[in-house]
Amino acid sequence: FRGYCSRRLRRLRKTLNFKMGNRHKFTGKKVTEEILSDNRYLLLILMDAERAWSYAMQLKQEANTEPRKRFHLLSRLRKAVKHAEELERLCESNRVDAKTKLEAQAYMAYLTGMLRFEHQEWKAAMEAFNKCKTIYEKLANAFTEEQAVLYNQRVEEISPNIRYCAYNIGDQSAMNELMQMRLRSGGTEGLLAEKLEALITQTRAKQAATMSEVEWRGRTVPVKIDKVRIFLLGLADNEAAIAQAENEETKERLFESLLSECRDAIQAVREELKPDQKQREHSLENDSGKVSNIQYLHSYLTYIKLSTAIKRNESMAKSLQKALLQQQRSDEDGKRSPRPQDLIRLYDIILQNLVELTQLPGLEEDKNFQKEIGLKTLVYKAYRCFFIAQSYVLVKKWSEALVLYERVLKYAREVQSGAGAHRNSLKELPDVQDLITQVNAEKYSLQAAAILDANDPHETESPSQVKDGKPLSERFETFCLDPSLVSKQVSLVHFPPGFQPIPCKPLFFDLALNHVAFPPLEDKVEQKAKSGLTGYIKGIFGFKS
Repeated sequence: FRGYCSRRLRRLRKTLNFKMGNRHKFTGKKVTEEILSDNRYLLLILMDAERAWSYAMQLKQEANTEPRKRFHLLSRLRKAVKHAEELERLCESNRVDAKTKLEAQAYMAYLTGMLRFEHQEWKAAMEAFNKCKTIYEKLANAFTEEQAVLYNQRVEEISPNIRYCAYNIGDQSAMNELMQMRLRSGGTEGLLAEKLEALITQTRAKQAATMSEVEWRGRTVPVKIDKVRIFLLGLADNEAAIAQAENEETKERLFESLLSECRDAIQAVREELKPDQKQREHSLENDSGKVSNIQYLHSYLTYIKLSTAIKRNESMAKSLQKALLQQQRSDEDGKRSPRPQDLIRLYDIILQNLVELTQLPGLEEDKNFQKEIGLKTLVYKAYRCFFIAQSYVLVKKWSEALVLYERVLKYAREVQSGAGAHRNSLKELPDVQDLITQVNAEKYSLQAAAILDANDPHETESPSQVKDGKPLSERFETFCLDPSLVSKQVSLVHFPPGFQPIPCKPLFFDLALNHVAFPPLEDKVEQKAKSGLTGYIKGIFGFKS
């Protein structure tokens, strides 16, 4: 955005012929009321302010790793406020309408509030933000609904900043409102994001000072690590936020945030375990068989992480099931539609998490816990088998699907017979009775489809079902609906063509040579022999015969 502002400034100055000197010398110019014949002169100052503000936001991100850039950030914000003051002063001219004057005042108040916010001058920042909010609310009431949407959007962006300033001034009720804003949005964005997260952490840190222990499955464990205390205090709030999430996207972001915090807490516990490596290897006590407190705390945090991952995958599976049902009711073209294979993958991950839960140190002898995890495993195995059967139904493998449906019923009956005292722990899981009802209906539909498929003559005799692999040039006389003819890999002829036999080149044998009588050559041979020496001598001296 900063680059866009620079390019826009260059275009405006070129169009208005408002250049700052030439290549060799800079000559500063100021926009005055006398030259406000064109509203684009106001855009010059606005783009200057926007460029300074965008650079400040860029430096704010970089300041997370380079703290020295915070000083440059404040300098850019002051520059933006200076340009906004100039814009407000020019808009007081009689040539500017009332709406533009109010918007310039609101813009000036907003940038001033941001500068005071960064300086942590909470009272001055809240006054500036309140002034900006008041102007935007008045503008929203004065114009049409389409324009009011933009003004109301600005009011919603400013409200968290006002509540944050109020909290820092001393209004304790503002903290609850900030938390609700964070829960509704699944995380904040913009200038307030990091400060609100830091505020929540500080508030929990104050509460964590009074927290010294945690109880889980009948055992009380002391908690001495501050990061773990803060995480455990915020666990209930995060779970409530997930339950109150309005859509799947917000719920997914909250799940990821909770898992990230849990991983950080587990890492802090592991660092405490490292110095005591030898003691951790012999953590089982001789008399009681219990693991050490720090190891048990690690098991508790790992249980929270795995349980949260299971809930997240289960939430994703429910949304995919809804999408799968909607797809069956209305076949619409568009983006990639969900398939049963996607659900199978999610249930595989859930089953893997359940296996890890059974292996947590300190819970191997807890029979109630192992029984509870075993029942949950059966439930998810039943759903996994159900969607595997659904995938076989799509490819018309009726016998395999029927066998898997029977396996689903077997798992579901085992869950019902073994639930007993564990019904309370199974309330959050999908109801297996609904699954049994659905499987029975699917079995009847599958049997009917299998019978119709076996008795359908067109299914076996239709030329469109025959796939012999012949190219089009070899089946001109046979009608066949071949979808590949309109694809990019159409089979027209065999290429490269195959080898064909051809006659070999004939061999010639000269059999008559043995029966041919040649003329006698004795007279020529004798004559050559007589004149051999004489001819040799004559040849030396150059005589010719």
